Amino acid sequence: MKRSRGVALIMALIVVALCTVFATRIGADGALGQRRGIALLTQDQAFQLGLGAEAWAIEILRDSYNASQYDSLDQVWAQPLPPIPVEDGTIAGRIEDMQARFNLNSLVNVDGTKNEQAFEQFTRLLVAVGLEPTWASKVLDWIDPDSNVDGIDGAEDSTYLSQAPPYRTANHLMTSTSELLSLVGFGIDRYRRLEPYVAALPIPSTLNMCTASGVVLDTLAPGLTVFNADAKQLAANRANGCFPRMTDIDAAIAPLLTQPNQKQQVEGTLTIRTQWFRTTVVVSLPTAELRLYSLIQRAPGGFSRVIVRTLGSE
Repeated sequence: MKRSRGVALIMALIVVALCTVFATRIGADGALGQRRGIALLTQDQAFQLGLGAEAWAIEILRDSYNASQYDSLDQVWAQPLPPIPVEDGTIAGRIEDMQARFNLNSLVNVDGTKNEQAFEQFTRLLVAVGLEPTWASKVLDWIDPDSNVDGIDGAEDSTYLSQAPPYRTANHLMTSTSELLSLVGFGIDRYRRLEPYVAALPIPSTLNMCTASGVVLDTLAPGLTVFNADAKQLAANRANGCFPRMTDIDAAIAPLLTQPNQKQQVEGTLTIRTQWFRTTVVVSLPTAELRLYSLIQRAPGGFSRVIVRTLGSE
């Protein structure tokens, strides 16, 4: 009799222990599910706030187009949005003129052949930021549609197929400047030096002389150092509108050009009106932070549309 009671007691304890384990597991799963649901809800809230800021940027770009004949750094669109309070968090952002940068895809012409003028300009940009000029050929070979190595510095499939794991060149226009990291040996340090001055845009595209940095402007002609020599003066000249104008460019590059029609060729790559912009929106909420990058195309008339959205990285 006593033995039966002991067995019953042990069984009861086992049942209680199992029930406790099951109850704990159910409670933990419920809490985890609740937290997961809150996290997803917060992420969705942050994304919707990001889309709202993106729509606001599009309105600003439209108003700017209608208010001025050119795009310059003294206009409303170029002023960063400091963190402003929203429900339970903040939102900040900025609009960048992507035509203030050298377009990597311009290394090839529309028919896929090498653009010699852009190639020389990119070579000067590499030197200006402290990188080896040999990367110009490697970037060209990554983009151009053929399998012919450019000079002695280029790199086609044979170079990339020897890597572990092996891969091939894109042989296509870049969709993001981060593709530079696919070049063998390029690395993050070189990318960080070059990234502020380059873009990956459709071709043909032009450089906005009103917004391009002094570093990029000085790549327009060999030996040009006028615009990057005094960054403070350049900024001061831009405080009241577009600078430099075409007359300033012509005056700076004319003494440095030796070939006929070079001045006209340089002028053909420049503009004072931008088509491609990028917005960066940062939404900070108690349990989530979202960074939204949007490449925006603004058409004549000021109408804009989002071409590419990227979350978390450029």
